[in-house]
Amino acid sequence: MTHSSAQSDAPTKTNLLQPGKTIGIVGGGQLGRMLTREVRRMGYRAVIFTDEYPPSPAGQLADREINAPYYDPEATAEFVREIDVATLEFENIPAEFLTAVAQRVPVYPSQHALTICQNREKEKNFLRNHSIPHADFRVVDSGVSLGTAVDELGLPCILKTAAFGYDGKGQRKITQAEDWDTVWREFGASRGVVEQWIDYQCEVSVVCARSIAGDISHFPLAENIHVNQILDTTIVPARCTDGELEKKAQALATEIAVALDFVGTFCVELFIAQDGTLLVNEMAPRPHNSGHFTIDACRTNQFEQQLRAVAGLPLGDPALQSGVVMKNLLGDLWLSPTEAPDWSSVLAEPNTKLHLYGKRVGRPGRKMGHFCVLGEPETALKTADRLFTELLAQRRS
Repeated sequence: MTHSSAQSDAPTKTNLLQPGKTIGIVGGGQLGRMLTREVRRMGYRAVIFTDEYPPSPAGQLADREINAPYYDPEATAEFVREIDVATLEFENIPAEFLTAVAQRVPVYPSQHALTICQNREKEKNFLRNHSIPHADFRVVDSGVSLGTAVDELGLPCILKTAAFGYDGKGQRKITQAEDWDTVWREFGASRGVVEQWIDYQCEVSVVCARSIAGDISHFPLAENIHVNQILDTTIVPARCTDGELEKKAQALATEIAVALDFVGTFCVELFIAQDGTLLVNEMAPRPHNSGHFTIDACRTNQFEQQLRAVAGLPLGDPALQSGVVMKNLLGDLWLSPTEAPDWSSVLAEPNTKLHLYGKRVGRPGRKMGHFCVLGEPETALKTADRLFTELLAQRRS
């Protein structure tokens, strides 16, 4: 575990929450579900606030679930009466809701950190202003500025919405000159970011946690493989890095966390360029899909770290206990929207751990679960690919 040079106030009896207190979790998805499991395991109560129809994946495991729009003042007041601290499982949360919650209880991460991470324009400007290496970019708001950005950055490049983009949504690769007014009109955003295309050798991520006291804990660097811009496979230890590169990635994550005065678990996604340079791609102000391997392979997982951070507890030991490969399970594998595949082959593997998220309907591209194969990465990867191919064959038969 490393310690940042900038320290927040150390935990005191007033901000250290003992088991028995109540953790408020904003959002009802799978990240909230996995956090809720850790909250309950450690003797805390969990109250979920979500605009999803009940029961949400997180609400299935929580002590209580409040289902209401984020602009509902009565539901918001009810939520804050129940809880001692609030945290979140996704970033696209209305600022007005978080402001109302923060008036009554501590909220981690802060609205400041969230505002930067939930908007690509602000995120890219943050990286630029703090001299953190990243792909060159331009902010655009019209067909004219889009054409200028493409001329300056060159082809190919990628156009992304400034706000509300995830899992490849709100993105368009540009490979040739087009009618930029038409492209912008069809893109349907008021503002966007055009990024230089990076010819990378590997995508990696580092999941970290920062406590109220300012202590920072890093999980091992993860190698990530995406399919259709959605994470497909995570491999740990990463095969495409060495110890020095991992230290550099962790140092960049620490720099970001301190600059944001971040409290909680967060993720920094990076490219390793062909020349070995590290470039920060995106930041997630919450536990991350690429950190799910920590549940089965690390002494302390990313969700327990989130709980420890927001409750004012010391962070746990993130040490890797086994090599691991994680495979995402999307709704594309479902035999029908309501019929899951037969999991027998996955369950028969003694070193494989299956995690399903309790979602009722499987849709293409929707994250329904994942499994982890423990062991030496190359061997585990072969097993993971074989199991996935067997699941996919059910869909095709």
